[in-house]
Amino acid sequence: MKFELCAASIDAIKIAKELNFDRIELCQTLEQGGITPSYGMIEYAIAYGIETHVLIRPRPGGFFYSEEEVEVMLREILNCKEMGAKGIVIGALTEAGEVDEKILQEVMHKAKGMEVTFHRAFDDCIEWQKAMDVLIKHGVNRILSSGLARNVELGLPILKQMVAHSAGRIEIMTGGGINAANAGKIAQELRPNAIHFSGTVKVQQDEESLFAEPVLMVDKPRVQRILTAAGC
Repeated sequence: MKFELCAASIDAIKIAKELNFDRIELCQTLEQGGITPSYGMIEYAIAYGIETHVLIRPRPGGFFYSEEEVEVMLREILNCKEMGAKGIVIGALTEAGEVDEKILQEVMHKAKGMEVTFHRAFDDCIEWQKAMDVLIKHGVNRILSSGLARNVELGLPILKQMVAHSAGRIEIMTGGGINAANAGKIAQELRPNAIHFSGTVKVQQDEESLFAEPVLMVDKPRVQRILTAAGC
């Protein structure tokens, strides 16, 4: 079982390296669910020597994208490849709540040579078995999911079904609400291919400034407690 840190800061990148995470999902603006990070941040993470998978998400919200948004996403994928990213993390759905195969085909073509993770857009799919079969058909490496629920504890029954349905054909990585209280249960009962979490706490960034903002910041002790609870 591997561990992936959702990293949205330089501190998170450093902590992932120090605590020997297998990889990171690099993003920014966790407060809005994460969007594509800057080129500078991508280059920094890769140069720091941590396996880097980059979130390709042009905006917050749902996963039905316009043609223009898709064009931006495809350009981002090519840029990530040129910079040497190990993989990308992406998700795109139709208005009917199905995996958008047309977009997925384009993504897989542009991302050739990199690993592809289909993120929690999967949890918005209407028929998860059909969605998983489509992702397998197109060669997606793994799915990040909370079991179609708000968090992994509520989604555990579906996650177990997902692991069974995958039958080793695609990796199942669980994420969404992972904490020290449930990480052990998830690891022991589900035995996913990987566990994904951010280990963040909400703080007031630069509270003395006129431009102070509430943000989610990585908390090393919290990250360590989750790893320990999961048996790492």
